[in-house]
Amino acid sequence: MAKRQSINSPTPRHENPIPNACRIGNIVMSSVIGGANPGTREMPPTLEQQVANVFANLRNDIEAAGGTVDDIIKVTFWVKDPATQRAALNAEWTRMFPDAASRPARHTVALPPDSRALVQADFTAVLS
Repeated sequence: MAKRQSINSPTPRHENPIPNACRIGNIVMSSVIGGANPGTREMPPTLEQQVANVFANLRNDIEAAGGTVDDIIKVTFWVKDPATQRAALNAEWTRMFPDAASRPARHTVALPPDSRALVQADFTAVLS
């Protein structure tokens, strides 16, 4: 049986002792992916900037695990207001996954009202 492997890109994002993602065999699951600026943990003021950071971190994490975005099978997003924030998510989503016939599953839920983040995500991937 394959051993569990912690996955971190060159700049780990978490203050706590947890990896950016974890891999066992060909399965990869991420920890929470926030919208903070890489390497600083500073939260940009706009939704669009935070969403762009989330997608960049998502790409970095799957590549650090030895895969590509084509290996991602599901992404879950948490946002402050799902009804008004879908356009920003959809813009980055269709850039990263342009083929409508080959996109991961996606679920979007609301963040708690006291969250300082406007968006967060996690993913599951099966490496080819």
